[in-house]
Amino acid sequence: MATGLREGMAAIAQRGLMQTQEEMLETNQKSNNLYIGIPKETSFQECRIALTPLSVALLVNNGHRVVIESGAGVAANFTDKDYSEQGAQISYSKKDVYAADIIVKIAPPTLEEVGLMRKGQTLISALQIGTLKEANLKAILHKKINALCFENLRDEGNVLSVVRAMGEIVGSASIFIAAEYLSSAFGGKGLMLGGFTGVPPTEIVILGAGTVGEYAARTALSLGAEVKVFDSSIFRLRRLQNNLGSRVFTSVMQPIVLAKAITTCDVVIGAIRSEHGRSPCLVMEETVARMKPHSVVVDVSIDQGGCFETSEVTNHKDPVFRKHDVIHYCVPNIASRVPRTASYALTNIFAPILVDIGDMGGLMNLVWNKPGIREALYAYQGHLTNKDLANIYNLPFKDLELLVVSNQ
Repeated sequence: MATGLREGMAAIAQRGLMQTQEEMLETNQKSNNLYIGIPKETSFQECRIALTPLSVALLVNNGHRVVIESGAGVAANFTDKDYSEQGAQISYSKKDVYAADIIVKIAPPTLEEVGLMRKGQTLISALQIGTLKEANLKAILHKKINALCFENLRDEGNVLSVVRAMGEIVGSASIFIAAEYLSSAFGGKGLMLGGFTGVPPTEIVILGAGTVGEYAARTALSLGAEVKVFDSSIFRLRRLQNNLGSRVFTSVMQPIVLAKAITTCDVVIGAIRSEHGRSPCLVMEETVARMKPHSVVVDVSIDQGGCFETSEVTNHKDPVFRKHDVIHYCVPNIASRVPRTASYALTNIFAPILVDIGDMGGLMNLVWNKPGIREALYAYQGHLTNKDLANIYNLPFKDLELLVVSNQ
């Protein structure tokens, strides 16, 4: 009964939004032209950018205005000239960029950046619940900013599109990182990642059979390594086998089997993710201490606390440390290691959303036509519409569908 009532309220909200917007379009033919701002990232070692020059050209050709802060794309090797040639306006003033109607960025906005924004703007950025400060969230709500977190964006197949895209990149990159630190040039044991005639293949253990684990396994297998994948879910292990199209060693998290595999392998990739809160710590220090000298640990889960007891957060300038003679790579933002590739992956998601916002006559029309985008809207007109955030920070939660209906 409750489900039927909820669906009915959603239908009423959608009809109300569409009726209002149709009247606006009849009186103002240019109401769907967007003013989009792309600020330069200030977050530590964040090198990605939300839109590439070709995506800017797509938006400009659709009648939208794009302003980009000077130098915003430099870290991803996109120059101001690249953007200006495609029709973007280059601004040297951060304040001017934040005057746009829609702000698209990678890292969550700082308090200073929220201060530059005005009431009723639309923000598309990461949320990063694990590091989000309550003051920042309250500032967004106070400004009545309509905020979308791209971690929760889902595509037509109900897949978390940004999480999936970044997972594919990070999974593959983790294997290439391991290959670097296995070489003697980086202090490793002098192994080449792969199998050659008469030479035993490198052994790699992957913890987690999600997107990161799948693409790590795919890359390692293509290089000729011997791969073992562990996960607590039989379903995910079976899915990984089917997606790879080849048989690899898979096992549930049996402590004895897992400890034996880790202490005899050359590389361990930690790719365990948690739906809520900290990632589980699966590998204790005593197990790491028994690993082979100069082995490599790449803890992809470090942004959620890490799945190795010995893990400590590092950065791109000083990415590794040794503990028990094991090399640990614990950089949270691995995708920024390849920012140009990551930016292309992100712009493939963001650009169509922006085009749809324009074509459908506004953000809320898009939200009600695409449930996968509705789930990503966590702040609307000063109200918190994400129940998880409301529970974490003990703030009032408002049902988005009821909010829209009450405003009709």
